[in-house]
Amino acid sequence: MAKQFDAFSDDHRSFIAAQPIYFVATAAPDARINLSPKGMDSLRVIGPNRLIWLNVTGSGNETAAHLAQDARMTVMWCSFSQRPLILRAYGMARVLHLADADWPELAAQLPDLPGARQIYDLTVDLVQTSCGYAVPFMEFSAERPVLRNWAEGKGPDGLRDYWSDRNRQSIDGLPTGIAANLGETE
Repeated sequence: MAKQFDAFSDDHRSFIAAQPIYFVATAAPDARINLSPKGMDSLRVIGPNRLIWLNVTGSGNETAAHLAQDARMTVMWCSFSQRPLILRAYGMARVLHLADADWPELAAQLPDLPGARQIYDLTVDLVQTSCGYAVPFMEFSAERPVLRNWAEGKGPDGLRDYWSDRNRQSIDGLPTGIAANLGETE
């Protein structure tokens, strides 16, 4: 039932744009595998083999820590509505921080979300679809405003303090590279 593709098709891109949630998976050697749900209209497919997503401040920073050790990433979407489909994009990713030269160009293609922490740039080498027949029907009602409100309430200085206090290391003690957003070197 699974089909593999060398690149995103127009149909894949339309499917991705219609999904309110996606999932990101990474793994570093000798570390826990991380799988994170994402939303907030934070992802764009910007070419047949490339996607970017904006990572906003949260409780952890596992993806950045993992990519510093191993650049592999999988992004997955699944339909909870009419069309039963699971779509995965496999590839190698890089992390961009606020002061990186590519940040302005890529950030301009993404929404301006409060708490923006990193941009992930994935070069896709395989797109795979599968049936999704066991994925349940669920209805999307709205985005949660909690993270947006929290980041706006913190403000730029409060976010930097949070990064410094809570986002420097993964749960396995790996450095996340957030020091780059703090004007430091790790």
